[in-house]
Amino acid sequence: MSQSLLYSPFKIKGLTLRNRIVVSPMCQYSSIDGMANDWHLVHLGSRAVGGAGLIMTEAASVLPEGRISPDDLGIWKDEHIEPLKRITDFIREQGAKSAIQLAHAGRKASTAPPWEGRYQVDASNRGWQTVAPSPIPFNEDDSEPKELTIEEIQTVIEAFATAAKRSIEAGFDTIEIHAAHGYLINQFLSPLTNERNDEYGGSFENRVRLLLEVTRAIHNVIPDEMPLFVRISAHEWAEGGHTIEDSVNVVKLLKDNGADLIDCSSGAVVRGQKIVIEKNYQVPFAAQIKKETNIATGAVGLITHAEDAEEILQKGKADLIFIGREMLRNPYFALMEADKLGENIEWPDQYKRGKP
Repeated sequence: MSQSLLYSPFKIKGLTLRNRIVVSPMCQYSSIDGMANDWHLVHLGSRAVGGAGLIMTEAASVLPEGRISPDDLGIWKDEHIEPLKRITDFIREQGAKSAIQLAHAGRKASTAPPWEGRYQVDASNRGWQTVAPSPIPFNEDDSEPKELTIEEIQTVIEAFATAAKRSIEAGFDTIEIHAAHGYLINQFLSPLTNERNDEYGGSFENRVRLLLEVTRAIHNVIPDEMPLFVRISAHEWAEGGHTIEDSVNVVKLLKDNGADLIDCSSGAVVRGQKIVIEKNYQVPFAAQIKKETNIATGAVGLITHAEDAEEILQKGKADLIFIGREMLRNPYFALMEADKLGENIEWPDQYKRGKP
C-alpha cells in the first residue's frame, strides 16, 4: 500500500495509472514526414521503464501544415499508426499508460528547431504557408499567416477527430488536446490573436467555439471509458489576454462538452509577456480551476522534486503532476525519487542490481 499520494494509483473513467507522475509533452524535432522512429521509442520508452504512470508524446500534428517544425511528430495519415503502436506496446509492457497530444501550431508553425534558432522557415527550407484565425504574425519578421475560412476551420475540426481515431488504433490509452502556448486553438481563444468578426471571433462565446467543437468531435469518436485531457494556457501573462478567471469560464464549458482533465500551463500566446517564473509558479492555476469547476487537473511547471509534488497533491491543488524538463535530465525520476517519500516501489528486473 502506497504511503504517498504521488505514488498511489489514479483512476479517471476507464483509465487507471500506477502513480500520479506524468511525462509532459516535449517536442523532440526528430521526425521525418511526421513519422515516429527509434528516437521516440527510446525517449518515451525509457520514461516508462523509469516508473512514470503516464507517458505523453510530444505535440503530434493533425495536419502537415500544423507542425511546429518540419521535424515534428504527426498523425495526419494512416502510415503514422504503425510506428506509434510499436511505442505504445512497449510502454504498456513496462506497466505504464500512454497518451498522445493532438495539436495544430497555426501561426507558430513552419519554424526551425530550437537549436537552429526557431526562425520561420520558408518553402525553400522545407517550410510552408502558415494559417491562423487572423492574419497577424507571431514575430515581426514572420510572413503573414493566412486567415482560415469557415470551410478550412471545419477541415481542422475533422482532422482532430480523424487523428483521435488513428490514436486509438495506435494503442494510446488517452488523448490530450493542445489548446495552449499560442498554438492554433489558443489563437482562436485569445482576444490578442483573434480579430475575426464571424462566429469564430469577437465575443468570448465565439472565440471558445473552435475548442468546444474540437472537444466534442473527439469525445464523439473515442470510447466512453477513455478520458479526454485538454492543455490550456490558464493565464496569458499579457495585458488584454486571458486571465485565470477567463480560463475558469472556458473550463466550465469544456467540462460540459466532454473534457475530463485540464492540464494547466500558461503563456506563450504573444511576445513580450511578463511572466513571474519561480518554483511551482503555475500550480495556483491548477488549484483554482480544480476548486471552481470541480474537474480533475494536472499541475505543471518547474516541479522538480517528489516532496513538492506530494505537497501539491496533499493540499488538493491538482490530481496529476506533469513533469517536463526534469524528465529530460532524469528519465528515472519516478524510480529515484520514491525513497524520499518512504516508498519502496518495484524496479524493472533488469535494473534491480542498481536499486539503492
